[in-house]
Amino acid sequence: MSSETKPPEAAAPTGGTRPDSASGTDTDTASVPGDLAMTRVLWPFMLASAVGLVPFTIYSTFLVPMAEVSGGGVAALGQMRGLGGLAALAVGTALAPLIDRVRREWAAAGGLAVLAVSAALGASGEFLLLAAFCLLVGAGTAVLNPALTAAAADRFGNEAAAGRAATLITATQSLTALLAAPLVALPALVWGWQGDLWAIAAICAALALYFLLRGRRKAGTEAAATTERPGYLESFRLLGALPGVVPLILVAMLRTAAFMGYLAYLAAFYDERFGLAPEPFAIVWTLSGTAFFLGNLLAGRLLSSERAAIPAERLMACGLIVALAALVGVFFAHTLWFALPLTALVGAGHATVAACVTTLLVRRCGSLRGTALSVNAAGMSFGVFLGAGLGGVGLALGGFPGTAAALGGLTLVALVLARLAARSPAPAGD
Repeated sequence: MSSETKPPEAAAPTGGTRPDSASGTDTDTASVPGDLAMTRVLWPFMLASAVGLVPFTIYSTFLVPMAEVSGGGVAALGQMRGLGGLAALAVGTALAPLIDRVRREWAAAGGLAVLAVSAALGASGEFLLLAAFCLLVGAGTAVLNPALTAAAADRFGNEAAAGRAATLITATQSLTALLAAPLVALPALVWGWQGDLWAIAAICAALALYFLLRGRRKAGTEAAATTERPGYLESFRLLGALPGVVPLILVAMLRTAAFMGYLAYLAAFYDERFGLAPEPFAIVWTLSGTAFFLGNLLAGRLLSSERAAIPAERLMACGLIVALAALVGVFFAHTLWFALPLTALVGAGHATVAACVTTLLVRRCGSLRGTALSVNAAGMSFGVFLGAGLGGVGLALGGFPGTAAALGGLTLVALVLARLAARSPAPAGD
């Protein structure tokens, strides 16, 4: 077969070891290490992925005092958060091929350096600098997250272990999203939200230096590799030619749109239907976040088996069906005790789909996995806007049943695309 049709597998064959595994942390191709063994190898990547979520957590948690200091108003600062999504979409798409053309550690160091600068700017409290903060955080995470996920996958030689390593990074991110708010609120009692941002700036700078030095130590091994990289535009063309990859990226975008649109209006729904004030609703939010974390963690573990009981494509379809039924059920629920388990099922279903998409992209894209994960992250950034917008349109036209119809429709389209991905021929060894 010519290199025009299947270069990723030629550049990064299934099984064996990858160049990044030269330090001795790669696994035997016949086994998948346990989560604890993987964590000992991946802890720097997991730590960096957790830190990358904190700047926007601080922004959301302390939005009101930030608005008071900047004089911009809560509404204006809330809308500026959207700048981060736009920056992530633009930067993630534009730089996607470069993730596979530089050392992963150097890409991660660059993303962390941008986050350090953004946190320092945000600590000033000036309105324009807070706008720069939002833009830079979006741009920094658009590079950082796919670089870390791809780097984690590259540490292991067989595809099952590589997929598990990638889902451990996403599981860490979901756990951070659940725990970060109380963790940043407690130190803020001592030094305020500005102190939180300065602390994150220092941590990001230290991690950026660590990954920069780590990349330099491995530069000799990388230089010894003779693998030829495709060009910038050629990377996009080759990625689009891989079986099932485009449907998978679209599934991720639509799933994110449905889930984030659902979360955008969940508090309003619980307030109107059940009279839950923000304080008790925090328990509902914790329930949803816990279900998402556990769903992501367990699905990734299930898929890491060399002989998984259920293929990733089938598990993805099952997750979408559960998510669709539970999401519609939540908005039609009239008792709290019926709505709560459905809320947990929505989170678990979407987490399962997220783990399946990450695993399949890692397995199918070979040496283009960095490009694929970057484009996937950019697509999910667009999904956040799409979901909030369509959910609001549905709410305006038909109340919460309208929101259920709009977001359920997105999930249904994602299910159709998941079937297309499942019917695409998988690469050898998947």
